[in-house]
Parts: sequence; structure tokens; C-alpha cells
Amino acid sequence: MTANHTRQLLVLPDRDAAEEAADRLTEQLPGLARPELVRDALAGEDDAEDAQWLVVLEAPEDGGWTAEQLADLDDTAAEFEGWREED
Repeated sequence: MTANHTRQLLVLPDRDAAEEAADRLTEQLPGLARPELVRDALAGEDDAEDAQWLVVLEAPEDGGWTAEQLADLDDTAAEFEGWREED
């Protein structure tokens, strides 16, 4: 099985969800670098409340993402009403 070395993004509805998800992933996956949080304003939206938040996760240096880790990311994103994308 080939490991996935791409950066992963969790797209979440608000900053609180992004911060909580990042904290949880840091605990669950101790080999990861601290995730970066990025505000992603939706095209054409002027209201800051309409922004999504991204949790940016770099691939682990010790071999990339495993299928189990990617499933954990999917579960965490879904729990916070978001989804995962590869960058």
C-alpha cells in the first residue's frame, strides 16, 4: 500500500470548530506538526460570518498518511459538520 504524502485540508464552518478539531487531531495523531488554521472567505461574501475555516495538515514525515489516519480526518471533519480535501 502506498502512503499519501499530500497536504490535507479540513473545511469547517467556523473558527471554534476549526480550533477544536485541530486540538483533537494534535492529541490523536501525536506525530503531526501543529495544524495551521486559515480563514477562507467564500467568493462574493462580504460578511465575515460567512467564512469557512481550513485546518491545514501537512503529511507526517515518517511515511505520509495512512488509510487509517485519513479515515480519522474524515470522521473528525464530519463530526464538526465539515469535510476533508487534498491539497
